[in-house]
Amino acid sequence: MAFDAVFLSAVLEEIRTRCLGARVDKIHQPSRDTLILHLRCREGREKLLFAANPTAPRLHLTNASPENPAEPPMFCMLLRKHLLGAKLTEISQIPMERAAAFTFDCTDEMGFPVQKKLVAELMGRTCNLYLLSPEGRILDCLRRIGLDESAKRAALPGLNYQLPEPISKQNPMEDVDYSGLLTQNGADLLCDRLMDTLGGLSPLVCREAALFAAGSVDARVSDLDVAAAADKLELFFREHCLHPAPYCFLLPDRTPKQFAFCPIRQYGSCTRAESFGALLDGYYTLRDRKDAMRQKSQAVRKTVQNLCTRLTRKLAIQEKELEATYDRERLRQLGDILTANLHRVVKGQTVVSCEDFYDEEMKPVDIPLSPILSPQQNAAKFYKDYTRMKNAEKELTHQISLGKTELQYLKSVLEELNRAQSEAELEEIRRELQDGGYLRQESGKKRIRQEKLKPMVFTSTDGYPIYVGRNNRQNEELTFRTARKDDLWCHASKVHGSHVIIACGGTTPPDNTITQAAQLAAYYAETTGGRNVPVDVTTVKQVKKIPNGKPGMVIYHTYKTVIANPYPDIVLDELNAEKTE
Repeated sequence: MAFDAVFLSAVLEEIRTRCLGARVDKIHQPSRDTLILHLRCREGREKLLFAANPTAPRLHLTNASPENPAEPPMFCMLLRKHLLGAKLTEISQIPMERAAAFTFDCTDEMGFPVQKKLVAELMGRTCNLYLLSPEGRILDCLRRIGLDESAKRAALPGLNYQLPEPISKQNPMEDVDYSGLLTQNGADLLCDRLMDTLGGLSPLVCREAALFAAGSVDARVSDLDVAAAADKLELFFREHCLHPAPYCFLLPDRTPKQFAFCPIRQYGSCTRAESFGALLDGYYTLRDRKDAMRQKSQAVRKTVQNLCTRLTRKLAIQEKELEATYDRERLRQLGDILTANLHRVVKGQTVVSCEDFYDEEMKPVDIPLSPILSPQQNAAKFYKDYTRMKNAEKELTHQISLGKTELQYLKSVLEELNRAQSEAELEEIRRELQDGGYLRQESGKKRIRQEKLKPMVFTSTDGYPIYVGRNNRQNEELTFRTARKDDLWCHASKVHGSHVIIACGGTTPPDNTITQAAQLAAYYAETTGGRNVPVDVTTVKQVKKIPNGKPGMVIYHTYKTVIANPYPDIVLDELNAEKTE
């Protein structure tokens, strides 16, 4: 991510164009670090989001509508008191800093016009929002910092607001002597030299500048043609600092991974977004949704992970015990040798030495005895231990098989939790675990009957419906209740994943449709992120449920295997995905 000072300047210019002169209509604070101003503009309404979160500081126009708390926080109430109905008249930025000031025309308690400022500082750990009086005093701030704390600047109501310490670097948005930058002493890596000399830039942008000027992100200053590199650096920063544009690098599944105000070519091709607000909105909305689902599923995930750990440990012990049963034949041999030499045993002995007639050389063997047992009882004990270990091998083999099946099931549940995108999907997984006895029913709570969640539905480029199960129970219902026997069934080979059904309607689907279904099976499987994933394809009638098996666990023998990539453009561009809620 490259939410640096130059990126912020582009965001502020976008806000000026659309919001300058707007009135503050509503103010909400959906979370501790997030503030949203609802603005009434000439051409409609806009929402201005401030996120003073140290891990993801940002400021932009948004279309998101997060849920607000029942009781607004005190800082939100204070802003409503001072800024509701105020007019946004000026937006400024501290040079080379991720800090912006929004000036509002307000009225004081006596009805006289005054100007107040909302200052957003988005610099990592020192992220904060300040409401300032006309004299520059702090009326309040999002995070209060006491005078006795180690911070360089105190932040308390009544204190004068102090600007951050100025940055002693050159401003890339002004004229810079790039030839001098390259000839002066400093880091040899070009990207590091740019970071040390120019202010307001992120490492990502400095690497992009090095790539443009020298052809490599790891280019060294000592290897450059100074004049040519200086001309290219000047061209790069003049073009992109004066005419910034919203670019993002997408992962193969179209999830935004990096963004900047210039093209991101170090990872490959990049995409230009519609606007800076839309870019940040898409990036952080997806990220926040994933974080929210991760938090909501944390308790269930921890329970399943603990069960997997416990079961793995149990299987290791059982396999060690099973290995010990493989030597049981020696017990029977010792019983035979002792039976043939009972006349040589006296009660009370702890060991007897006899010739081992199972050995070609008839070497003597020491046989341990129990002194409290008779010779006949000692011989019988060897046969009894032999029989016990023989039965143990059979039982342990059965228990290990059951344990491995259960472990595979629990791992498939973990994969479902990773793919869950809504509270409804998470609730279905929770109910599945409760029905399986892995989670307790919440005492005193009556289970609320929820509408049944339907599988995901896609349409192939040839017009065939393709159904994808969201979880184990849905996989089972889709394969054994919904699908016809002559429909095609796809599943990533030997890994956990969704059942994918091509509704054939009594016809034979074209190869293109089968390829797309296989790509979906590879996408919605544990192998997500890899390439060349083997996917098994067969008819539904060939798929059988494992007797007394866990939900979604099946066996099949007659099938074909195709190789598919999880994230091809054909799935994301040519398939019309319709998630049915």
